[in-house]
Amino acid sequence: MILVTGGAGFIGANFILDFLAATDEPVLNLDKLTYAGNPHNLDALQGDSRYTLVRGDINDRSLVRQLLSGRRPRAVVHFAAESHVDRSIHGPGEFVQTNMVGTFSLLEETRAWWSALPAGEKDAFRFLHVSTDEVYGSLGPNDPAFSETTPYAPNSPYSASKAGSDHLVRAYHHTYGLPTVTTNCSNNYGPYQFPEKLIPLMIHNALAGKPLPVYGDGSNVRDWLYVGDHCAAIREVLARGRIGETYNIGGGAEMKNIDVVHTLCALLDAARPRAEGGYASLVTFVTDRPGHDRRYAIDASKIRAEIGWVPRESFGSGLAKTVRWYLDHADWVEDVASGAYRTWVEQNYAARGAA
Repeated sequence: MILVTGGAGFIGANFILDFLAATDEPVLNLDKLTYAGNPHNLDALQGDSRYTLVRGDINDRSLVRQLLSGRRPRAVVHFAAESHVDRSIHGPGEFVQTNMVGTFSLLEETRAWWSALPAGEKDAFRFLHVSTDEVYGSLGPNDPAFSETTPYAPNSPYSASKAGSDHLVRAYHHTYGLPTVTTNCSNNYGPYQFPEKLIPLMIHNALAGKPLPVYGDGSNVRDWLYVGDHCAAIREVLARGRIGETYNIGGGAEMKNIDVVHTLCALLDAARPRAEGGYASLVTFVTDRPGHDRRYAIDASKIRAEIGWVPRESFGSGLAKTVRWYLDHADWVEDVASGAYRTWVEQNYAARGAA
């Protein structure tokens, strides 16, 4: 069996669903169930004996110790993280506590347990750490894409906390021999994404007839990766990745934010037209956030060459699937759009005003 941390979040839940669709190996999901951790993301697994959810914090070392010794996983797949840049600007402490201290706690307990394993189990074990391209900083318009050897240059409390966790994972391999692998992914999108991130926020607001807030001039560029492709890549890295290595995972789909929003509007215009006119009329430019990275791009040649992974979805096909999923799951969106979420959106965007 494998232990997944943060498996009720957006990427973690998609990974568990993907993993159990591809294998019969049991999954133990340890999740704190904060605002972004939604157990309903995994309702499809109700009654499935292969899946177990334990509510808990990776900083609860006694709980982690108990799960490791009691369940004896062959791998830990570590998703648990605070992951929203804007939230990290408003409250960086939680990001340091979860992303850095939490990863340290998990590494310490895993190392202690792993060190005492019999030789065969010890050799087979893997600790896979899921991270982000944001640790590399910002690219200029003509700079080469991020590779695994790009120097770290994080520009937000979020990316700095993830960079710190990456360094801890690397250190635990080189110092203690813990068999780790790290993945750094580009911007994910797809089903079950909490509606604070760009794509689900735009869909949610558009359908409600609310403004579509775009930072600055909308020309910030991201490399977009469909979450199903990301999950398949993680599964392959877990199976065949080299110990101590890092693998960049990208969708090969660089897009300006404003172009993403206009593409979304066109898809919504076709699927659910507004009586008042096209959704693009709702686009509103707002004051940019501090330290907003201008461009991210991923060079995924290493994972392609070593493991043979390539994304199956283009940005167009992945976005169309995503829009259709949100249209078909309005009940899920309404369920997660709680008072806490509305308070957050108000706090983050209302004070910015028009750009």
